[in-house]
Amino acid sequence: MTHPDALYHSGARRLQDRYDTRRLADRIAERLGRDALSGDDLAFIAAQSMFFFATCDAAGRPDGSYKGGAPGFVRALDASQLAFPSYDGNGMFRSLGNVLVNSQVAMLFVDLARGQRLRVLGRATIDLADPLLEATAGAQCIVRVAVEHVFPNCPRYVHPMRMEALSEYVPRANHVAPVPAWKRFEAFRDALPADDPARDPPP
Repeated sequence: MTHPDALYHSGARRLQDRYDTRRLADRIAERLGRDALSGDDLAFIAAQSMFFFATCDAAGRPDGSYKGGAPGFVRALDASQLAFPSYDGNGMFRSLGNVLVNSQVAMLFVDLARGQRLRVLGRATIDLADPLLEATAGAQCIVRVAVEHVFPNCPRYVHPMRMEALSEYVPRANHVAPVPAWKRFEAFRDALPADDPARDPPP
């Protein structure tokens, strides 16, 4: 059970009162909210191949990103801690840079086939020498999230979709991902990190 005051601030309360949903919001917090992951939550997260990651910088300016991987790439270390790898991206480090200056994050998991959704709010940390790195193919670093609030979302507006296949770029054991085409563009190639394989001439 989550106390409503832990989830709702004055802005949410104003709108709840305007639309007469305060009682419903409180009941949802009390009946469905929790401060740790349940067994069902753990199984749901382990089956997901994507989630949406929300962060804010030190001034409170938000950013959101999509995180994808093979099912199970987000690991539950226990009922109160999740961990996921950060893979090679565009080098901007907006989300992880935000984590270094503002640890508050939100994770939204959506099963598009079944319409199930789960929100996880917590505080994230990054350890560039995390012991999980050795067992995680393709990870640049590991993000750990200390879980503070968990609650499901109504699935009614989720459009049913089915995944055809994992992206060929997803890191996994015994798989060599292709070089993203955009990294071969002359506009970016000379700015790539020194050890980026896209710097090599294409075969």
